[in-house]
Amino acid sequence: MNKVVTIIFALVCQPILQKASYAGAALTQTSSITDGQELISARQIFSLGFFTPRRSSSRYIGIWYKNVKPQTVVWVANRDNPLNDISGNLTIAADGNIVLFDGAGNRIWSTNIYRSIERPIAKLLDSGNLVLMDAKHCDSDTYIWQSFDYPTDTMLPGMKLGWDKTSDLNRCLTSWKTAKDPSPGSFTYSFLHIEFPEFLIRQGMDITFRSGIWDGTRFNSDDWLFNEITAFRPHISVSSNEVVYWDEPGDRLSRFVMRGDGLLQRYIWDNKTLMWIEMYEIRKDFCDNYGVCGVNGVCNIEDVPVYCDCLKGFIPCSQEEWDSFNRSGGCIRRTPLNCTQDDGFQKLSWVKLPMPLQFCTNNSMSIEECRVECLKNCSCTAYANSAMNGGPHGCLLWFGDLIDIRQLINEKGEQLDLYVRLAASEIEAIAKASKRRKIALIISASSLALLLLCIIFYLCKYIKPRTATDLGCRNHIEDQALHLFDIDIILAATNNFSIENKIGEGGFGPVYRGKLSSRQEIAVKRLSKTSKQGISEFMNEVGLVAKFQHRNLVSVLGGCTQGDERMLVYEYMANSSLDHFIFDAVHRKLLKWRKRYEIILGVARGLLYLHQDSNLTIIHRDLKTSNILLDKEFNPKISDFGLAHIFEGDHSTVTTKRIVGTVGYMSPEYAVNGLLSLKSDVFSFGVIVLEILSGIKNNNFNHPDDSNLLGQAWRLWIEGRAVEFMDVNLNLAAIPSEILRCLHVGLLCVQKLPKDRPTMSSVVFMLSNESITLAQPKQPGFFEEVLQSQGCNNKESFSNNSLTITQLEGRT
Repeated sequence: MNKVVTIIFALVCQPILQKASYAGAALTQTSSITDGQELISARQIFSLGFFTPRRSSSRYIGIWYKNVKPQTVVWVANRDNPLNDISGNLTIAADGNIVLFDGAGNRIWSTNIYRSIERPIAKLLDSGNLVLMDAKHCDSDTYIWQSFDYPTDTMLPGMKLGWDKTSDLNRCLTSWKTAKDPSPGSFTYSFLHIEFPEFLIRQGMDITFRSGIWDGTRFNSDDWLFNEITAFRPHISVSSNEVVYWDEPGDRLSRFVMRGDGLLQRYIWDNKTLMWIEMYEIRKDFCDNYGVCGVNGVCNIEDVPVYCDCLKGFIPCSQEEWDSFNRSGGCIRRTPLNCTQDDGFQKLSWVKLPMPLQFCTNNSMSIEECRVECLKNCSCTAYANSAMNGGPHGCLLWFGDLIDIRQLINEKGEQLDLYVRLAASEIEAIAKASKRRKIALIISASSLALLLLCIIFYLCKYIKPRTATDLGCRNHIEDQALHLFDIDIILAATNNFSIENKIGEGGFGPVYRGKLSSRQEIAVKRLSKTSKQGISEFMNEVGLVAKFQHRNLVSVLGGCTQGDERMLVYEYMANSSLDHFIFDAVHRKLLKWRKRYEIILGVARGLLYLHQDSNLTIIHRDLKTSNILLDKEFNPKISDFGLAHIFEGDHSTVTTKRIVGTVGYMSPEYAVNGLLSLKSDVFSFGVIVLEILSGIKNNNFNHPDDSNLLGQAWRLWIEGRAVEFMDVNLNLAAIPSEILRCLHVGLLCVQKLPKDRPTMSSVVFMLSNESITLAQPKQPGFFEEVLQSQGCNNKESFSNNSLTITQLEGRT
């Protein structure tokens, strides 16, 4: 009888299934899959069979891409109950279920369908979906069971996430426990189907990320979901019957993975490099961490490096924690609510609305009626329009503390306004402060020009030239044609050098953020009284930076020496230094390839100016990522010239008896033999290029096959595996040739012999012109190897605080 059924299916149903792009092979009650065999989809995209995760000895039934290496598993059947040997057998049992048996005949896993199936058959579709059908009906659109309803850690195009009322399924992604254990881990990704649905990542029961509520058009957050993409096309359906999200297949393989470390990443397959390329990551920055600024706090990723602030009218719960940059404790009201109609509301625009933990809605209310409704309830703390997709009515009310608010960067679509309830006195104080700011701006704009004209007229007519010693803030700076700041101005700008304004510290001393009365932001570099660097290094930097005029060199605004104080005042760089971004797992995702390339080229141009285009020939001597500052547009500017050396006469090389600089960036000939040349900076630049490309710090490099980052870059290059060197956050599918060219140039810059390294003019030319053919790089100069060959193992002997004695040598 079973043979007759199989023949009928082959003659009648098989043509229909093949027409629908089903697999040519099927699983029936008369067939099975044993260890070593596979069920393959029709176009050979996916395989189903037994597999063992890396570093594991257990066997599982899973689905993976047939032609993708290394093996990429997208679904696991028996993730809670592995096999310990190769005796497994997958078949369709007498009750019609797909069942996995062990060697003893025990059921390890089953589809658990409790209905009669006359002619059960299982197929693996080209979408990666394992389906169970009744061959009697030959209906390819009706599945009795499908693996897409029971996802593991991976979402594939065509798979739906979310709640389905008809089937009573709530599909979510659950991470693997570990890389070798596919049993359910602690992280889940689900679609919360409340009145305002949103995506959540949870660790256990704790929320770690939320997408922002769905308003009918988009999620109330920066739009990571609906960018212009071709690898897949996202869809969302929100109705009384379902709240689901799915991807329609596009022109390339793609997958969405809930990783075991809590990161949710989108990958696409690149047919050229034959690699998975990360397209984007949920929780892309610090402010995407749920409630990171605590209750009644607001996160702004552009407010580097603090990020968190209290809502207007609120103050920190713990000022001590707030001052130490621990802001997760959140904020409390400065003035309690009156609980009367006298309370007012402060409008916040372009924000991710807070998590609706305690809320109510009314779709028939206007926004003004919503305001009145909130004032009626003493517990109501905020309101917003619940019909942000253009509807004229809709009211969403919050009660209690507000949590997980962030300032949005992507200001597109409808304006998203949140109205936060405040006491009347707070509203009045905010209004007065706003008025004062407007008046100050008007006065400063209209009066400054007139005031300057009056001062210039007065000086020209009545003041005779005075000697330098008659000026305030004297001693050494006047000889450098530098603007002189009075100490009181700097103290006022930095709030007396308060700890809140401190933004960094180096060998020179602390650096403080400040704001002048003109509202210009500054950075004040203050020589520490305990610093081993002295007045010579200070004056060295003063003498150099006062002469610089280049967009990729940091600008000095002035300085001051008064008593024991020695200070330099720089333009404030809103995005701190390059190392703050490139070596941070979260921040480096903000630096996409185009921006990294612009930083590399900008640093090269700045270095070229120092070496060739300025009036002086200057070796920076301490070029590193922490000395490359980034403005608000992430434009790079080379800084910190305290150790810079000026070449005089016809000399291109000097020998130093004491070494200064930073280990990991110093060229080997300089670090060991004290030979200093322009090619020393070229070597440092090459290290920076490799760090930008890989996202790894050379000094912190740790790999079993290579001693340092340069060695790994060189090995992967000569093995033809250069792509493996690149930061996983780079989109290698879009512009791999440009990225590989930068790696090529970087390797040329770190060659062992100075004569083999290019000049900075050649570097800029090579980076800017893709048409020229580059020379093949030779082996890099490995600083550690040179030290070991000379019997020196103490790298700490090289210090930024060493003094320099120079001896001139002839040109080489």
